[in-house]
This record gives sequence, structure tokens and C-alpha cells, in this order.
Amino acid sequence: MGGRQSFPVVPFPRERVVIITGGNKGIGYQTAKWIAMMGATVILACRSENKAFQAIEDMNREFLEEKQKGTLGLAQYDELSVEFMKLDCASLKSVREFIDEFKATGRKLHVLICNAGINTVEKTLTEDGNELLFQVNYLSHFLMTVSLLPVMKSSGSDCRIVLLSSLWYKSGRFELNKINAEDETMATYDSDHYYQKSKLYMIMMMYKMNRILLQSDITVTCVHPGIVRTNMMDEFQEKASCMYRGAVGCINCLGLSKSVEQGSWTSVNAVVNPELTGVRDVYFNNSKPETIKPHAKVLDEQETLWQFSLDRVKNHLPDDILEELKNT
Repeated sequence: MGGRQSFPVVPFPRERVVIITGGNKGIGYQTAKWIAMMGATVILACRSENKAFQAIEDMNREFLEEKQKGTLGLAQYDELSVEFMKLDCASLKSVREFIDEFKATGRKLHVLICNAGINTVEKTLTEDGNELLFQVNYLSHFLMTVSLLPVMKSSGSDCRIVLLSSLWYKSGRFELNKINAEDETMATYDSDHYYQKSKLYMIMMMYKMNRILLQSDITVTCVHPGIVRTNMMDEFQEKASCMYRGAVGCINCLGLSKSVEQGSWTSVNAVVNPELTGVRDVYFNNSKPETIKPHAKVLDEQETLWQFSLDRVKNHLPDDILEELKNT
């Protein structure tokens, strides 16, 4: 898939603050870079300080290259405003520490991009007792999002939360009774199923959060980046089932997969496009709204997931926030 980016390049003041999880590589790197090149301050929330600083160096080099090419709309600064803050989504303690550190800065927060994720793993429980895919892809982002809502509510107009889902949500099942894979052996555990569920839960969270935020200036949308040629795809093909390996192989052969940069375009568009001000409850595929499957829209299941998620993170939430969220 070729062509130029499918998002507008629009100017942003440095005072506009964006957090992106997993922003030091892959889709997250390209998303962070383009938003920073428009002028915003971008915080890379990721595990490795060394990789983050290398990413920042690379972004600044590519920023200069884009200027030399004459790309229109880029910020007039000599250097991007990109920072690193440590975050490990496999640890709720790490998420809590990240939240506390960010709040201590007194900054506003205008955009939160929940981008970090993994897809194919062996059966693993985190230190918090959660199945790894459920926690990294969904629960840690849930904790981060609900914890930062008070900051976003006081940050002014047009604040946006962008959740990375996937087309595989369509195969996901709502199965909270199997959240930790406790009854599965290493041989029977299928990470594909847990990946699909984690991406389904992101869409269900979007609906619930938008009901809570309806009278606010915060909107929540979901995006599908497409079938992207990343290291994650390579790992996926090595470990995934024959059906999924075959599907990805066909997509690549037909030229329907995307580069990493192209894979970021839907996320960038959801963040920067002024025409999306006030837009919520939308799942974007190739920057275009796509009808969401009915099984992601079941209200009772969304409410059940919300309460279940609060229970899983309650020890990492202040009492006042926890009580408020339980009553929403």
C-alpha cells in the first residue's frame, strides 16, 4: 500500500502534551514522531531508557530530513520536544509509579495514546496474577486511563484518548471466567484467543468511558493500524496457528500489508485531525470509521468488564477515584 500519509499535518503548540505507551519502536515510534514534528510535547512511556533515548535521537534526525525535503506544516523548532518516562505494562506497580510521577509534574494532558501491546506469548502470569496479554494490552491501559482522567478533565478542550485495537477483536470472546488461563496447560493455552479478547476489551472500554465522559471535553476512539510489517508480525507468524500464519502470508503476497510508518497513520489521524473534534465511539480502520461488530456493543458485558477491571486494579487507585468510578 503506497501513497502519502492519510492525515493532515497541522501545527500544535508545545504546551499540548501527548503520552504514548510503547512509543520507542514500531507503530508507536512513527506515531510519536509525526505528532512531535507538528509541535506537540510527546512523552514516550516505555520500559527501556536506552531505547527511548535512541528513538528520540532518531526522531530528531528524521525531523531534519523531513524539513530538508520541504514537508509542509512541520514545527519551526530546531529540536523536537520528546521525553522519556519509564513504564512497564506487565507491572501494575510500574503503571502506578508512572501515573504518580506524571501527576507530580503538574502538567496538563491533552492526548493519551494506548499503543503498547504484545501478541504471541507462552502462557505467563504477571506479578499481579493476571494473564500477560490481558494485562499488557488492556488492564494496564485501563488503570492508566482512569487514573489520568482527572488531569485530562482540567486540561481544556478537545482532549482525546486513542486505544489501539485490532481487526482480530472480531474473533474475541467475552470470557472473564478464563481471564488468567488457570485451567489451561502450556500445551492447551492459545495466545491467539487471549490477544483477540484483549483487543475486544479495548473497544468495550471505549463505549463505557464515553458514557462516563459524555458531558466532558474528552473523547475516546479505537483504531486498527492494519496488517503491519513489524517485528511483532514476524513473531506472530513464527508462533501463531496455521490458520493465522496462512492469512498473514496471503496478505503479504497480495501486497495488502503496510509499512510501519503507514501503520501509524490511522493513530496519528485520530489524534491530530481537527475534523474529529468531539467524535467518539468510533473504530477507525485506514482512518475511516468501520462498523463495530454487535458482540462488542453488549451493554451488560461492558458494565461487567468495567467493574471487574476496577476490582483488578483497586489496590493501585486512590480511594476517591475508585469510589467515583464504581458509581459511574
